[in-house]
Amino acid sequence: MTAVAAPAFEGQGTKSYRAYALMMLTVVYTFNFVDRGLIGITQEALKHDLGVDDTQLGLLGGPAFAILYTLLGVPIARFAERSNRITIITVGAAVWSFMTAACGLAGNYMQLVVARVGVGIGEAACTPPSQSVLSDYFPSARRATALAIYALGIPIGTMISAYVGSQLVAHGGEWFAFLEPSLRALGLHNNIDGAGHVAGWRTVFLALGLPGLLAALILKTTVREPPRSGIAKETPSFSATLRAIAGKASFWHIAIAGALMSFVGYSTSQFLVSYSVRTYGVTIEHAAAALAIVAGVSVALGTFFGGFLSDRLQRRFPTIATWLPGAGIVVALPVYLLAFAAPDFNTAFMFLLIAPVFHYLYLGPMYAVSQSIVEPRMRATTVALVLLIVNLIGYGLGPPTLGAVSDFLANRELVSSGLSVAVCKAPGAHPAACTPAIAHGLRYAMMGVTCLLAWPMIHFFLAARSYLKDRVS
Repeated sequence: MTAVAAPAFEGQGTKSYRAYALMMLTVVYTFNFVDRGLIGITQEALKHDLGVDDTQLGLLGGPAFAILYTLLGVPIARFAERSNRITIITVGAAVWSFMTAACGLAGNYMQLVVARVGVGIGEAACTPPSQSVLSDYFPSARRATALAIYALGIPIGTMISAYVGSQLVAHGGEWFAFLEPSLRALGLHNNIDGAGHVAGWRTVFLALGLPGLLAALILKTTVREPPRSGIAKETPSFSATLRAIAGKASFWHIAIAGALMSFVGYSTSQFLVSYSVRTYGVTIEHAAAALAIVAGVSVALGTFFGGFLSDRLQRRFPTIATWLPGAGIVVALPVYLLAFAAPDFNTAFMFLLIAPVFHYLYLGPMYAVSQSIVEPRMRATTVALVLLIVNLIGYGLGPPTLGAVSDFLANRELVSSGLSVAVCKAPGAHPAACTPAIAHGLRYAMMGVTCLLAWPMIHFFLAARSYLKDRVS
């Protein structure tokens, strides 16, 4: 007797409602990246205000955020496998929005670290349940495109963070002068700068943290929790999910490759504004506006086309979702190096418009592959495991590693003058040798970290060898 193939999953709801649900989840995810990206925009200002070095900035942008963000992702994902995912996302958005605003009230470095930990706790509730919801709304043939559109929250959020954040760094103290009496009345004198105004970098967190609350409320009141697709009624155990992916080589290659791509991406993007200010002497506003264009155009194009091409060409090239990102690195790596070696800002900016298009081809395919090799009620947990690997390595280690390498290289150059980064960061101590040494240290740290892109390229190509055998949906 010939077995009858199960009908293809056609998705939940109407096309227009699926599109609306995708839009709202993408908006919330956008605020996720607006808030997490603010450290990179404000760090040149808060660096001098709080007296910190690049290593401390890297710790602030990396482990302070990433450790609980990644570790809590798995238990939250397990909860999402059996609970209302829209509610989980809403609560998480409320927490991270409030804690982002709290960053603007930090009186010292350790208070800022604690607030960043709170941001990470809230953001842990976003991506695994969101991607699980999208996989239940969209048919598998459109899943990579949907997840790539969702991933556009990364470049759009980064663009908003860069442009609006830089304007607030420059003018926020003037625009939010009305807050100064209230802060004094609350005893928050550390939030007032030497001119008697609210420090501009603080207004960035205050102004951009709270709008996420509104987006979360709209999501909760307008987007329905979809029924779970597939046959299974019971939620598989965590150990069952681990067993399901343990022997699938494509999962491990994709996860390791994504971690290394994130290591380069998160570290260089956090220090890109600082690099431009130190190396080319442009203002924070100018550098952040350029970063906004790179994120809003180049990263967005790469993110979208990675998923779009994977869906459109999968009939002809069934394994394209695994090897397309590797092919992109072949172009991205040398162009990045040309950007960081450029003699002037305009030349660097030109190359930075090109490289991310090929770098970020991996985002949609990475999530689509991880979703396609497990059953529906394992998806949120699988995404959380991917994020655990990707963010512990990429976010947790990337920024502090780049910051430490930058300080190390700067110290090597400063030692001949009897100076160090510690001396240079002291209030009022700015010897002539400090500025070029710190700029050179960051430039060669950026180039060195970028060279690591050759490593994930190998894993993407290796994943293609086992993907078809591992695929479930």
